[in-house]
Amino acid sequence: MTFKFDKLYRLGAWGAAACMIAICALIALQVTFRLVDALLVLVGMSRLGISITGVSEIASYLLVGATFLGLAYTFVHHAHIRVTLLITRLPAAIRVWFEVVALLIALTISLLLSYGLVGLARESLQYNDVSSGFVSIPLWIPQLVLASSVGLLCLALAEALFMALRIAIRDPSSFREATAPDDSEEY
Repeated sequence: MTFKFDKLYRLGAWGAAACMIAICALIALQVTFRLVDALLVLVGMSRLGISITGVSEIASYLLVGATFLGLAYTFVHHAHIRVTLLITRLPAAIRVWFEVVALLIALTISLLLSYGLVGLARESLQYNDVSSGFVSIPLWIPQLVLASSVGLLCLALAEALFMALRIAIRDPSSFREATAPDDSEEY
């Protein structure tokens, strides 16, 4: 399957990668500051006392971003876990309709989740909700990342659903497993 919005899904994956890099950088910086303090105490000097306030809170928000921003990319590249033990034994003409039903269910759940997350972000923005940790982060920011990430997944699911429906209606016997990567994909 060739997805038309693959560049958009790749952008989400790059956002997930940036979140992971930011987590690594924050943790590495915090560890470095602690090591410098420990070495200074070891040689008899006083600590510098430098630390990043709220690093665990910021890292947890970045982890949510890293997890959710990669959803659409992993879906279109068939990296999500699929249980196909029974479906693989069916003929392609029947299997494609199982795929359509599964995609419809996944899209419905994702749309409901996206709708709820947009409402949550809107409410947090309206009431100026902030996190309760050391750093007061406006909650609409991570909630907007969540909502846009699930929105990207909805787009990928809708695109896959339309492709599966087209195959199911035109030529159901030509359906291939979604977990089988295309020969045209580059690794």
